[in-house]
Amino acid sequence: MDWQKNLLIAGILATLLLLVIRWHEYQEKLPAPAAAVASQTSSSVAEDASIPPASSEIPAAAGQELSEADKAKQAQQHLISIKTDSLNVTINPLGGDIVEVALPRHYAQLNTPDQPYVLLDNRDNHTYIAQSGLIGINGTDTAAGRPLFTSEQQSYSLTDGKEQLQVDLALQQGEVKITKRFTFTRGEYLIKVEYLIDNKSSNIWSAQLYGQIKRDSQNFVKVSALEMNPFLGAAITTTEENYKKFTFAKIAEGEYKTSRQGGWVAMVQHYFISAWIPDANSDNSFSLRKLGTNDLYLLGFTSKINEVAPGTQASISADFYAGPKDTKRLEEISPHLDLTVDYGWLWWLSKPLFAFMKFIHEFVGNWGLAIISLIILIKALFFKLSAASYKSMAKMRKLAPKMAEMKERYGDDRQKFSQEMMKLYKTEQVNPFGGCLPLLIQMPVFLSFYYVLMESVELRHAPFFGWIMDLSVKDPYFVLPIIYGITMWFMQKLNPQPTDPMQARIMQMLPIVFTIMFLWFPAGMVLYWVTNNILSIAQQYVITRRIDAEPATK
Repeated sequence: MDWQKNLLIAGILATLLLLVIRWHEYQEKLPAPAAAVASQTSSSVAEDASIPPASSEIPAAAGQELSEADKAKQAQQHLISIKTDSLNVTINPLGGDIVEVALPRHYAQLNTPDQPYVLLDNRDNHTYIAQSGLIGINGTDTAAGRPLFTSEQQSYSLTDGKEQLQVDLALQQGEVKITKRFTFTRGEYLIKVEYLIDNKSSNIWSAQLYGQIKRDSQNFVKVSALEMNPFLGAAITTTEENYKKFTFAKIAEGEYKTSRQGGWVAMVQHYFISAWIPDANSDNSFSLRKLGTNDLYLLGFTSKINEVAPGTQASISADFYAGPKDTKRLEEISPHLDLTVDYGWLWWLSKPLFAFMKFIHEFVGNWGLAIISLIILIKALFFKLSAASYKSMAKMRKLAPKMAEMKERYGDDRQKFSQEMMKLYKTEQVNPFGGCLPLLIQMPVFLSFYYVLMESVELRHAPFFGWIMDLSVKDPYFVLPIIYGITMWFMQKLNPQPTDPMQARIMQMLPIVFTIMFLWFPAGMVLYWVTNNILSIAQQYVITRRIDAEPATK
């Protein structure tokens, strides 16, 4: 009876299926940066309803003497550029929208340090921007159009010795002065977006703050024919679920709405996210929706109504994050925002594994060495469990000649063969489950570590040694995949061989299949499997030799 071998093959094939499902190169493919950012005209804003719906009773905002076409043209000529050590941001004075975000600390490609990775962008073939404004009785954003702000400069930069940079956009609304202030902090990807209201009128000023991410569904991640795309879509936190994901297709089925105190809404992609984080003490409404038949989606929030008494000043604000999936920083910004680093259902194992790998990296200074070190520690933790598994497999391997003899003796009488095989197991004190169960117990840990390596932006453009300059992309010379195939072949030689010829042929092909598949795996992932295989071979070899040296039972 070969049920235990069938179980082992089923486990291997299941693991292979998981790897194929989650397999990707980690290599981002972006369109070439556009020379100029396409303008966002207020007419198109009104047409696609990208501003939260406004009542017909709301008066048009003051200070809109220019036509919408003239405002759009003027805004295009006065785009505002901001540079810090972490962010290169472009703001459109029409509405004060963030229409481009580039990350100078993260290159577009490894060999292009002068070209930062572009996260938010707005051009003819791609839309990904962050909008914000005021709606309501005295809102600046109405069905009639968007406000045109003015700024003292068109270019701002965070100078040496300064920790913060404030960029103010001004708008006069009758007797009310409105300042839209963007605050940038050194080393930060979090931008504070604040409306300063100076109400010099004799009436109460009233409006609501909204923020939204506007994006098309284009995916610029380069994948091979066998790969599945990394998740690209919306994520939100609700009172019922800490982390809820939505694909573009799901959003297209119908608008999703929810409300809660605080909260956040994010656009998630491989390695990076953008997110609006409204006031944690405010009751906020969130919505995810598709704009008609256009390939455009809105992920946004609307805050409670804010009132400013005559002759007083007030501030309304929210935060906008655009940057890498830094687990620690996201955890600090808002509860559960760190879950956008998606480890799947094994997050409870993956999070401590990543924290420990990061801790090791602080000492060794190399992410490849951190991967190797953590694998060694994991193998040490499961040393006795692995030893039990390898001992069982070594005994099974030693019994292989007797089992082959029994199979030949009883031929097609499978019932008799099974009975004699069970007697042999009992005589030799071999547990057929002994080789599988310990490995199955360890599998969640190794799968968790696999997810950690998939999601860790720290591995992007991280060098190892020699020819491996980026652990997040394939080995350029395929050395690690070939080593992996060799180690897998050695491991098979140490394991009991199937008595069924078909099963034996399948097992013999697996090293070749995995080697070919691993040719396009990220080098960090292959390094993980190679290290695990080498340590397993060393332990299994010692145990197998010891079992082989034991005298056979009469």
